[in-house]
Amino acid sequence: MLTVEDDIVIEEYDKFVKINNPLPSRITEITGITDEMLENEGVEESVIARDLKERLKESTLMIAHNAHFDLSFVYNLLKRHFPDEADDIVSNCNWLDTYSVLKDRKEYPHKLIDAVHYYGIEEVNFHRAIDDTKALFEVTSELKNERDDILEYVNIFGFNPKYGVDGVKFPFIEYKAQYFCRRIRPSYEILPRM
Repeated sequence: MLTVEDDIVIEEYDKFVKINNPLPSRITEITGITDEMLENEGVEESVIARDLKERLKESTLMIAHNAHFDLSFVYNLLKRHFPDEADDIVSNCNWLDTYSVLKDRKEYPHKLIDAVHYYGIEEVNFHRAIDDTKALFEVTSELKNERDDILEYVNIFGFNPKYGVDGVKFPFIEYKAQYFCRRIRPSYEILPRM
């Protein structure tokens, strides 16, 4: 996680979580993360939950690529450790899904790495969360510079109408069907206005 104020990164938050089982060898192969790293550098999940609770203040803008996944992940983590507060914590934040914005701007595919390529951003190690987050910061800046309507997408998540919304639908998010598009949508056609 990056904490950003006035377009300046003021904090990088990057922690390993201790787990009780060995990592599958494939995960170590892809990420370079080892059981020893988790044991020596990892913290208990409760520490992560507490740190998130402290950072997710009212009106915080949380930005993620495919934000519904991240929102669900954060919500479930908080629910395990703060069952009476989790709903309020996540609903008091604002959520921006750069995946939904990108689908209005660029032709398929729409993964984070595709956005990095579209905007000519230097590639990072896409198998480590902090590197993904740094790339997302750059992509968000490019989306903002490309057209000044990014904040219109706050708390609006697009979904493929063929498949529907995967998982829990959060009542503070507006879910809108987002259809395939081969061009940048004009401002009167963007997802928030549809």
